[in-house]
Amino acid sequence: MTKINGSDAMLKVIYDWGIDHIYGFPGGSFDSSMNAIYDFRDKMKFIEVRHEEAGALAASAEYKLTGKLGVCFGSAGPGAAHLFNGLYDAKFDKTPMVAIVANVPTSRQDIDFFQAFDEDKWFLNASVWCRQAKTAEQIPILTDEAIRQAYARKGPAVIIIPKDYGWQKIDDNFRVNKDAHPADNYPAPTKASVEEAVKLLKEAKNPTMYIGLGAKDAGEEVKGFAEKFKTPIMSSYLGKGVVEDKFPAYMGTIGRIGPKAAQEVQSATDLVVWVGNNSPFSVLWFPKNAKVIQIDVDSAKFGKRHSTDVSMLADAKKALRAIIDAGEERSESPLYKAAIADRENWDAWQASFKNSDEMPVRPEPIWDVINKKADDNAIFAIDVGNVNVDSCRLLNLHDDQKWTTSGLHATMGYGAPAALTAATVYPDREVWQLAGDGGFAMMNQELLTMARYNMHVLNIVFTNETLGYIQAEQEDESHQPLSGVIIPDNDWAKVAEGMNVKGVTVRTKKEFEDAVDEFKKMDGPMLIDVKYTHEMPYSTELNSLDDPAFVKKYQAEDLKPFSYFAEKYGLEADAATGASQHEESEPEEDPAPDTVSGASQH
Repeated sequence: MTKINGSDAMLKVIYDWGIDHIYGFPGGSFDSSMNAIYDFRDKMKFIEVRHEEAGALAASAEYKLTGKLGVCFGSAGPGAAHLFNGLYDAKFDKTPMVAIVANVPTSRQDIDFFQAFDEDKWFLNASVWCRQAKTAEQIPILTDEAIRQAYARKGPAVIIIPKDYGWQKIDDNFRVNKDAHPADNYPAPTKASVEEAVKLLKEAKNPTMYIGLGAKDAGEEVKGFAEKFKTPIMSSYLGKGVVEDKFPAYMGTIGRIGPKAAQEVQSATDLVVWVGNNSPFSVLWFPKNAKVIQIDVDSAKFGKRHSTDVSMLADAKKALRAIIDAGEERSESPLYKAAIADRENWDAWQASFKNSDEMPVRPEPIWDVINKKADDNAIFAIDVGNVNVDSCRLLNLHDDQKWTTSGLHATMGYGAPAALTAATVYPDREVWQLAGDGGFAMMNQELLTMARYNMHVLNIVFTNETLGYIQAEQEDESHQPLSGVIIPDNDWAKVAEGMNVKGVTVRTKKEFEDAVDEFKKMDGPMLIDVKYTHEMPYSTELNSLDDPAFVKKYQAEDLKPFSYFAEKYGLEADAATGASQHEESEPEEDPAPDTVSGASQH
């Protein structure tokens, strides 16, 4: 029988699963696998990142963008340790991926050897499945199992390979049976649950929808549901893009990063159709007495964030379609009318700044260019920080556009690795990395990777010289002196040029537009350093339009409070002021720091 190195057997399994590229950075303990990568050079592409964390984040981004798992690797010791951030990103966002981790030779384990630690124990918490090969013959078996477990358990799987096993010869007799691995095929709802849902919809005065990433394949059904039953749609941040941002009934993301209307509408509903959403911040929203129809494929999620009246263990697409077919069309509720008007007021207010000549430049002029210039199938790799606020409110996703970010783990530095992934798996599509100067500084070395592989990526760095998201927390939530959030300006265009990437610094909308046009005419990567406003985004958490100082700070003279629309369309007073679960019965004179909802963005 033909013999094959253990590491070659590993790579053969990966290739037979239809995976044709791998992210990583070499190390001595990974030599056998680097040899296998060389042997497979005509079949598999090796993306050599400049830091193992970037490789792990890139692998996590792969499933988010394609529905197909990514693979990364790290060598023993520090190479392995650098993978953790990407693994936790995948674990938090329920993203299948596989990490191959090298270990020192078996004869050198457990004797305080160079770069050796108990890898299997450390990786248990960062993964949904973790095994170390005990023999070379186990390597292809465990590789296949890692891929299966990652898909089945929706998270990162880790296989640890001691250096000596990777070189050992084994029989080349393992065959992948990936066709037996079924694609997601979730059940339809029961007839009884559909009938109960229809009954609640008929009885409700002001129903709404709250969607998450679990509704990503049900965009048409979400829109059809909203149109038939006149339900304003709100989403988690990861639910952005399920429907196009310009869809009239879509209020946007609830919470501090979202627009004003979503935050206001959620507090006035009496029925929430809760679809594929497990945002941990959901416990802070919606009236306690609101009824909930919850649709999810994971029964552990029912009632986790809010009490549930109807639980539908079903595919979002199938469940929504069943309710649409069974239910009676509703007329527009007072809340629906108020919500539409509230959103229109917000949109008009934002649009009023799109040609502003304020210096440093405001967000609206820059994002107006992004919306106009981005291809209809562009991919946006979005970092973490105030760029999430701006993208949530100002990026108008449509057509076949895709986007990705670090959701629940919310790690700064995600944008550059995700852009590597987008350029690798969609080489013919336009890729935009959108990052603040804080997050970009953490992974800026990956410009070298983009240059090396001539990736057509437009890297936009919003330089506002602050960790803006944390600054807003310190100002608005913990009410403390600014501490550790101010960062020095940097010439990111010069940094880019030093890494063989075209770099441009801009300060106006016209300069930015010209730079984008230049990128569209060239090959390879480019970086645009936007010298951005230091002002914080509008605070939807405070939303104090009755406070002249607040109105002046955010130039919000044209914004109207929700009570204006509620009164105009006859929304009952208790609904218009409906207390969400996070609101206090009386304001505190000296608010205590928020120690519950706020978290560092990385």
